[in-house]
Amino acid sequence: MARNIDMTALRSFVMVADTGGVTRAASALNLTQSAVSMQLKRLEESLGQALLDRSGRGIALTGAGEQLLGYGRKLLSSNDELFRQMTHDAYQGTLRLGVPHDIVYPAIPRVLKLFRAEHPRMRLQLLSSATSRLKEMYRSSECDVILTTERECDPEGEVLAERPLVWHGAPDGSAWQRRPLPIASEPVCMFRRPMQMALDAVGIPWEMAVDSDSTSTVTATASADFAVLPMLDGTASPPLERVPHGGTLPDMGTFKINMYARKDITQREVLADLVGLIRDAYDAQPVALTG
Repeated sequence: MARNIDMTALRSFVMVADTGGVTRAASALNLTQSAVSMQLKRLEESLGQALLDRSGRGIALTGAGEQLLGYGRKLLSSNDELFRQMTHDAYQGTLRLGVPHDIVYPAIPRVLKLFRAEHPRMRLQLLSSATSRLKEMYRSSECDVILTTERECDPEGEVLAERPLVWHGAPDGSAWQRRPLPIASEPVCMFRRPMQMALDAVGIPWEMAVDSDSTSTVTATASADFAVLPMLDGTASPPLERVPHGGTLPDMGTFKINMYARKDITQREVLADLVGLIRDAYDAQPVALTG
């Protein structure tokens, strides 16, 4: 059966060892001598071993006491650090950032790293979903800040960037040359309908090579040269690359990357820092609006 060390008694034991006596330990701990003596006795009884040698004029550690002292200092240090982390004035709670999976890269990893460095005691929870779902979560206060990919921006939002929607696929792939054109998409993807409409407008036949709710499945299909898919320029991560179709595939227009941030939360200053980091991340990554 699991047994627990009495941390109060352990602290008294370590203080006695460090100060060399019960009287000094009691003074340092702001306790009475009898209280410290009782804690030491209780600790010895719980471990079933004598920790202090009281045979001489002073107090010395037994072999078991010397062994416990090293462990005791580590336990108390961890206990005190945990308490400081959870109760320090700088601990401020949790912020929830929602980002569509297809624009997490490359801006968001840097944002997370910088935010952590500036606010080590603040939890930043990253939530990834489709734009439509993220806007629902934002309206129901499940997210504090969200990024979206939309043709336009709602009045309460802020446009961070505008990027062309371009064709992506496997490096040196040939899927873009096949007809019907094999395309991959999630049903809730904001880019799905614009992709299909662009192909229909120029008369290119197409087929859904994969129609999955799984982002990893869609990405794996395209990276295996089984299909192509639309992504905002500058947001693809390896192994996907922009398709060098030379105008063979149609232009799909541009999408805005928008940000919506709540104004009714208590951590306003921290939220403002997060919003600033996100703005800076997109300001540092200009992309030309070319098809």
